Amino acid sequence: MRPFAGVEPPPAMVTRASTRICPGRVGGDKLLKSIEDAFSACRIRSGATLSFHHHLRNGDQVLNQVLAVAAARGLRDLRIAASSLFPVHATLADHMRSGVVTRISTAYASGPVAEAISRGELSTPVVMQTHGGRARAIEAGELHIDVAFIGAPAADRCGNLTGATGRAACGPLGYAMVDAQYADRVVGVTDHLAPYPVSPIDISQDQVDFIVKVDSIGDPAGILSGSTRPTTDRAGLQIAANAAEIIAQSGLLVEGFSFQAGAGGVSIATSMYVQQLMRDRAVQGSFGSGGITGNMVDMLTAGHFRSLFDVQCFDLKAVQSYRDDKRHQRMSASMYANPHNRGAVAHQLDAMLLGAAELDLDFNVNVTTGSNGVILGGSGGHADTAAGAKLALVTTRIASAAGPKIVERVGCVTTPGETIDAVVTEVGVAVHPRRSELRDRLLTAGIDVVTIGQLLDRATAITRGAPATPPKASSRIVGVVEYRDGRVIDLIRQVAS
Repeated sequence: MRPFAGVEPPPAMVTRASTRICPGRVGGDKLLKSIEDAFSACRIRSGATLSFHHHLRNGDQVLNQVLAVAAARGLRDLRIAASSLFPVHATLADHMRSGVVTRISTAYASGPVAEAISRGELSTPVVMQTHGGRARAIEAGELHIDVAFIGAPAADRCGNLTGATGRAACGPLGYAMVDAQYADRVVGVTDHLAPYPVSPIDISQDQVDFIVKVDSIGDPAGILSGSTRPTTDRAGLQIAANAAEIIAQSGLLVEGFSFQAGAGGVSIATSMYVQQLMRDRAVQGSFGSGGITGNMVDMLTAGHFRSLFDVQCFDLKAVQSYRDDKRHQRMSASMYANPHNRGAVAHQLDAMLLGAAELDLDFNVNVTTGSNGVILGGSGGHADTAAGAKLALVTTRIASAAGPKIVERVGCVTTPGETIDAVVTEVGVAVHPRRSELRDRLLTAGIDVVTIGQLLDRATAITRGAPATPPKASSRIVGVVEYRDGRVIDLIRQVAS
């Protein structure tokens, strides 16, 4: 393990892992009858690493189906390399307790699996990565995948996969693309077998060994992430208006502007304010990126962006746009945010909106654990885009029902403070000391700029007392949090049952 000691420039040269493939036979049929047959064809044994993607998010059923087969076959000590884990994957916690699964690598975990890991029910500490860091680790050979199971809303018998069509259409299969390229074996799991060739192709037949048709790969309604509507409460709207004004005053809102926002109500409201500013200034942006929402699709349709770069869809409107609009382009997780490739899209961002469970006096952000120490999420693209964007804004209410969100020290560092430019709350804006020129711009524009210490005081006052007492730390490590380049930025310790 390499400890994190500050953000560093990328190395002059990196080496990618070699790939192992089993060449297909002339006239060979890739269609298998069942997931059980895929286990036999791929010769999956105990100790193997199986990977999964999360484009159906909380609607996914592929991981559950595959692990049920693994358990029935008596396999043990599997490592699960999932791009993200959701409450729908609750049965994974049972497989952890039984010893079927002993290792997990992921960029995000919530629900019963995250809670079980926090209680120490996984025998080996979970490795929490960023989306770009996961792609980097796979390409570097640090995370070797024996078999990638890729849920495909539509596929053909030769192994071409797409997320654009089918009953469970989910949009581009961006997180699975790196898995398909570097895994020893690749199994496409679909509930819609289409005539050859399927179109458009997200993952092509030259990267896929087998196809399995199942009754259902999951529920596309589970794709919906967070709020799909702008916030309407006064505090949220104030934060959104302030964030949009900061972008306007930053000097970045000019022709060719690039932008990414999340799927929460405040982020969508901010995007709508930014859209109005772009309309008023007659600015056409170059691209919007990330997990794409219907709001970002509206900005594309209105001509405010020339293109969208999409690694996954956050709602069904975005899925439809990906299917119908050629300006709505797919990108792999590596193209999106890998710090060790020839150029990540995240490094071309002008402005990025980020959330926070906690933010501290050094501007460090925690989106991995709650105030009780339980895992509630993970970086995803948080640390990647904060490092890449010219303007990384954290938008957050000053407090939540659990207590103040501005704290002296976060319980877990997800994103280092040196990559955060400003935090925007309903009671003021704090700018990182290294961005004095931004602070001066905002003061000139009449924006209420305060210090991060003042925000801490206001948060404490609003919650009527001292900051919440952090949970008593256990000596047992249940999680290792990696920065995007693979260095360890923090550790997660076991919480009480």
